[in-house]
Amino acid sequence: MPNAFPSFTAAGLDAVRAGADRPLLLTNATVHTLDPLIGTMHGADVLIGATLIVGVGPGIVTAAEDDGAVVIDATGTAVLPARLYATTTLGAAARGTGARTLAPGSEASLVAVPAQHAADLPAALHTAFTQPEHLLAVLLEGRPTHWAGESFGGVPATSSLPGRPAVDPSRVGVWIDTDDFLHQELTADGRYDETRGGRPHAFQGSYWIDGDRIDYLDDLGFWAFGTFADDALHHAGYTMHRKDAR
Repeated sequence: MPNAFPSFTAAGLDAVRAGADRPLLLTNATVHTLDPLIGTMHGADVLIGATLIVGVGPGIVTAAEDDGAVVIDATGTAVLPARLYATTTLGAAARGTGARTLAPGSEASLVAVPAQHAADLPAALHTAFTQPEHLLAVLLEGRPTHWAGESFGGVPATSSLPGRPAVDPSRVGVWIDTDDFLHQELTADGRYDETRGGRPHAFQGSYWIDGDRIDYLDDLGFWAFGTFADDALHHAGYTMHRKDAR
């Protein structure tokens, strides 16, 4: 049945635009809701009404005709929230609010990527937020802003990146551990670059700071965290201090 529907192609976009005042249903996807109750669902549907997620789960497509929904075949894709906060992936998301999850009642902002580049949640996150060339679609509040390799509507695909508060300048710079083994550079654009034992670029990725907590999403796809206390950065057993600016 889903194969009769358009996918994330130009024809699919035409169908979405033509039915802009109708519900939108993505069918047969792997859906990473990031909701602590729902979790990840395979072969699932995502029903969008206006700007909100109306329903998530298998079998919703059977009522698509009754509801007058525009249906997009999402077979072979992974879908996840388009706006993330680091705490979301650590189980601290509020249910059914904002854009942190794809639970019913949440804002309909989502990213779709090929399942071949999203074998699990870390891989899906890595693809969605570090490899824009693999984006199939980005919807913000139910409106497509990226589809089949094109960005439009005045909102670039990079708007799908996680929300990030301004970085405190006192935390930007090179942090060095007490044994001079680990050097971690935090840049003002939200990237980190680690040198370990003189080996440059051992780990690189994005970071988010919330108060005294720092969360890392490495380009390899894994998450890590650290804390700031007494002018030191504590991370993975290392205690680092910021190198004086020169």
